[in-house]
Amino acid sequence: MTMDQLKRQAAARALEEVRDGMQLGLGTGSTAKHFVELLGERVAAGLKVIGVPTSEATRADAERCGVKLTTLDEIDHLDLTIDGADEIDPELNLIKGGGGALLREKIVAAASDRMIVIADDSKWVPTLGKFPLPVEVIPFGLGATRRAIEKAFAECGVSGQMAVRKAKDGHVFVTDGGHWIVDAQLGRITDPPGLAKALSAIPGVVEHGLFIGLASSAVLAGGGGIRVIERRKPKGDQE
Repeated sequence: MTMDQLKRQAAARALEEVRDGMQLGLGTGSTAKHFVELLGERVAAGLKVIGVPTSEATRADAERCGVKLTTLDEIDHLDLTIDGADEIDPELNLIKGGGGALLREKIVAAASDRMIVIADDSKWVPTLGKFPLPVEVIPFGLGATRRAIEKAFAECGVSGQMAVRKAKDGHVFVTDGGHWIVDAQLGRITDPPGLAKALSAIPGVVEHGLFIGLASSAVLAGGGGIRVIERRKPKGDQE
């Protein structure tokens, strides 16, 4: 079975949690794209839902698939968000942002009663950090922001090379919000909540890719089938 087929399997399992009348957060990335496509098939068959996309790419996919959209200015909460992840640890802490949509993804996840993470089982890791941690930053004063990030890393017992993300054309990657992303190769993050709090306190950091206490469950597809992991702690506040 291909990686793409595994992703679609995970998306199909998460779709079973969707009920008529739900307000949904629609994630970004290759696995979330499968979910939007499958959701569109259900909508065409009569399912009534409304979605909030986490990126302009997801907006375009949802519109193409016939999924009705709204914004968090027009509704006050979401019943459920379905999104992918770059890494998932046993506490269901996540690294997200490989696709560059981490800010909108976190806003939408935090506005949701539940968040289901869908992924192939290669994303399941014992400790976060092998995947580069994205940190969304304002271009102004980037040198000062990077020095503050390095200091936060040192205080949290991690270190690694940082690089401003480039787009495929070689220019600086710009997020939907007009910001830049610094990717940090940390290797191993022993205290994700502590690092999340330290990064959030830095002026110039708009958001970071550590999603702490937001995922309610994870749906992982692998060669042995589907695994559903529920978070052991109640949903807490995001740092």
